Amino acid sequence: MNLNFSQGRVIANQHELVIRLEGKNRVTLQARTDDIRLIRQPVLITASGSGVHWSVHLDDDAQLAQLSDELGIAIEAM
Repeated sequence: MNLNFSQGRVIANQHELVIRLEGKNRVTLQARTDDIRLIRQPVLITASGSGVHWSVHLDDDAQLAQLSDELGIAIEAM
C-alpha cells in the first residue's frame, strides 16, 4: 500500500512500515508492524522497539483507517 500525505509517503504491508519524509533532508523511517501503534487523537503513527522510537502525524482519520486495514492494527484512542 502506498499512501501520500502532506509530509511525504507511507509504504506499508503486513510485515513493515516505511515512511519517506519529503524535503531537503529526505528522511526515511522504517519499523516492523509489531512495533507500530496507531493513535486516533492526535492522528499519529508511533514506533517503539529495539532501541527505536519515533512518531509521525498524518493528515486525517481516513489515512489512519487505511493503514489500520492494511496492517491489521487496531486504532487506539488516547
